[in-house]
Amino acid sequence: MCGLVAAASQRDVVPSLIEGLKRLEYRGYDSAGVAVVNENGLKMARALGNVSHLSERLATQRVAGHTGIGHTRWATHGEPSVVNAHPHISSDEIALVHNGIVENFETLREELVAEGYEFRSETDTEVVAHLVHACSKRCDTLLDAVYQAAQRLDGTYAIAVVSKFHPDKIIATRRGSPLLIGVADKENYLASDIAAILPLTPYYITLEEGDVAEVGADSVNIVDANGDVVVREMRQSRQSALELNKGLYEHYMQKEIFEQNVVLERTLVPALKDGMVNEDVLGDNARDILSDIEHVHIVACGTSYHAGMVASYTLESLCGVSCKVELASEYRYRRAVVNPNTLFVTLSQSGETADTLAALRFAKRSPYRGTLAICNVPESSLVRESDMVFMTQAGPEIGVASTKAFTTQLMNLSLLAILLARYRGLSRRREQGLVDVLRRAPEQVQRAYSLDNEIREVAEHLAESQYTLFLGRGQMYPIAKEGALKLKEISYIYSEAYAAGELKHGPLALVDEQVPVVALAPFNPLLAKVKSNLAEVRARGGKLLVFADKDSGFRNSSRETVLTLPKSGGLISPIVYTVPLQLLAYYTALYRGTNVDQPRNLAKSVTVE
Repeated sequence: MCGLVAAASQRDVVPSLIEGLKRLEYRGYDSAGVAVVNENGLKMARALGNVSHLSERLATQRVAGHTGIGHTRWATHGEPSVVNAHPHISSDEIALVHNGIVENFETLREELVAEGYEFRSETDTEVVAHLVHACSKRCDTLLDAVYQAAQRLDGTYAIAVVSKFHPDKIIATRRGSPLLIGVADKENYLASDIAAILPLTPYYITLEEGDVAEVGADSVNIVDANGDVVVREMRQSRQSALELNKGLYEHYMQKEIFEQNVVLERTLVPALKDGMVNEDVLGDNARDILSDIEHVHIVACGTSYHAGMVASYTLESLCGVSCKVELASEYRYRRAVVNPNTLFVTLSQSGETADTLAALRFAKRSPYRGTLAICNVPESSLVRESDMVFMTQAGPEIGVASTKAFTTQLMNLSLLAILLARYRGLSRRREQGLVDVLRRAPEQVQRAYSLDNEIREVAEHLAESQYTLFLGRGQMYPIAKEGALKLKEISYIYSEAYAAGELKHGPLALVDEQVPVVALAPFNPLLAKVKSNLAEVRARGGKLLVFADKDSGFRNSSRETVLTLPKSGGLISPIVYTVPLQLLAYYTALYRGTNVDQPRNLAKSVTVE
């Protein structure tokens, strides 16, 4: 993986490829490249590092053509290097880019070496390029060659191929990795993400599993996994190209943190009707599925997993339904017991997270009552393949470290809990009261932004630390885990989170005068317990940074910094307390000089296991 773009036009496509690749950099990268077909055959340029390095190379290396492919790579097979970068060329006749992982590449490589093919890279992708070329010797068309080659591949892939013998066509296919066709006037595109082509066209066609497409400047032809000619529906994206810009902010992450009050309001609007949760927003079959749910099983990865952990508290306390939260990467490798009337919920910002998508497909073979996706990308595979969909209205999230997608997931999960509680006897008056609490979230988040300068000052000192401990109880425990994840993701400070009550069971051994301890202490029934746990930290000389309500009773001292947040209701406390932790991570990373939007070794959309 990570980002793929292609174009067929009546004009030079290289500028469009470069712009598309720049818009895909947020997904993660270590190298980039393009290949085009022109009257002289195939021309290619590749560079290590980001797309700007590729642009510099293209300034001195003339590459132009009406048909071309491009790629930003996030290494899976082989170290980051120019020779491992995409595209890969076979016999100076075929160029190919690929997202995903080919699991049987070693076996295929041995076969191709025996046929006389020479390998220059360590990648699984070069195997695919040679395999397509080998198949082209036996096939009448390039589409047939790609179709035949795809039958030999085990694993996941989104592939785009150009050939000097077919200078006006791109052949593409996918299985397990996203790929869509952008449709415009007298030019068409391919991309792994609508963001790459949104400034060029809002119209797109999503390729289904196993589809093979032939794309020209004025034509799109598709055959399905069975080799039958099909017509796929053309849609119009709801995203706006303007939302893909940083505006006046220094980083996308900063912009996205400060958009949260707006996107939370945007998420609430379609979800409410007459002061109640609008179940119709989940789909026409929502009432039939949700009315008899007794258990909820949430599956997610990373930040989304933390959102699921927060939701488990609300679902069990408010609805009286049991809730299990599980990492998607673990779920499908064990035998799960599915209770009757269980709702299977997946959480994903991109809707293309490989482990989560595979978990959904695995779950659909099990006796769940229904599946629900909470997702931020309407064009995604997760959305298309779920029984019900509850969209977060966060808009495009470019920063690799998720911020606004997380808080809008928390909002949708709270709305889901209220809806399920309705079917289990929640009164109309009580529901309206809970909805009123949720409506205060945008304002409370806005008020939390007032801590910006104080957090910046604290972050300057935190940036000197080598290790940081985060503590919370109840719903604040998964928020503490999210805070620790954000800090390690973008500042590279090793940080860990624990339930505060677990301090005595091991983590207290880590506390000394050099270890900052970040604690979440809202005014709630667990506050007294949290205070007792923090007393244990003080007794060991630990440095405390406490986020608390004004009524929580904490005071600043030489070894204790207290940042006061607005008092918020139980449903929205996780959302409000998340915001300062995001800002803490952001400013700490700035002081350490790391790449905030594109942290090392990470990708936005993890489309491989």
